[in-house]
Amino acid sequence: MDLKPEYIEKLAKIITDNGLTEISLEDGEQAITIRKDLPDVMMAAPAPVQAPVVPSAPVISQDSAVKKGTTEAPKGKAITSPMVGTFYVASSPEAAPFVEVGKNVEVGDVVCIIEAMKLMNEIKSEQSGKVTKICVKNGDPVEFGQVLMYVE
Repeated sequence: MDLKPEYIEKLAKIITDNGLTEISLEDGEQAITIRKDLPDVMMAAPAPVQAPVVPSAPVISQDSAVKKGTTEAPKGKAITSPMVGTFYVASSPEAAPFVEVGKNVEVGDVVCIIEAMKLMNEIKSEQSGKVTKICVKNGDPVEFGQVLMYVE
């Protein structure tokens, strides 16, 4: 290997022209490494990513629904989300929904899917009964503990 200044300058030009920070060459027992000095750059900490705020379904007591006369209180037991993710009513866009309002479900029936970290998690009913209300729209984000639907 020829370590004349012209050769070293050519190597330095290769680093600069190609956006490299280092080049190493070996020839038998000889070796050379040329590094480009980079200025110390203070990296700002990335701004924290704030999760979208998803309002949960309003809780309406039986008394307030009767007094106002405008909103009917949900009937049945709530099925809540066991995780944060995206709510889906069917296994694919072309598939029929797992459940609809008025449909009867049994213990263990899949009622929806929640996608979390690219994994599709089937949510199963823990009670038998009729679906009285679905509180989330297909494709909406859901929070842990958020009411998904009611089964009576």
